[in-house]
Amino acid sequence: MKWHIVKLIFRICNGQDLVKSQFDEHIRLIEADNFEEAFLKARILGLQEEASFLNDHHQMVKWEFVNVAEIIPLKELKDGQELYSQIHETEEAGSYINYVHQKAAAMQLRHRPVF
Repeated sequence: MKWHIVKLIFRICNGQDLVKSQFDEHIRLIEADNFEEAFLKARILGLQEEASFLNDHHQMVKWEFVNVAEIIPLKELKDGQELYSQIHETEEAGSYINYVHQKAAAMQLRHRPVF
């Protein structure tokens, strides 16, 4: 069995006519013998995770599985191995860097040991 990184895409529908559609991208780890098995397992996982619920405003929200967008086979699992990368483009480099620093600081605060 080999490990594969898969990207599942879900559409978030909340019954409102929003200007922008919302999609959630999940990066998952799948164990399979080959591409076909990994693709099938990823699709089944996506379909199983479709959901509908009422939000705080009593509006129906649906998470609809769109499809598997990527499958990347891993040769091995080792400490520090790159699993996924994405290039982010922005006209506001300083704002983006500040955002990344704020996220890092927030993570450290949440996981700080309590004495």
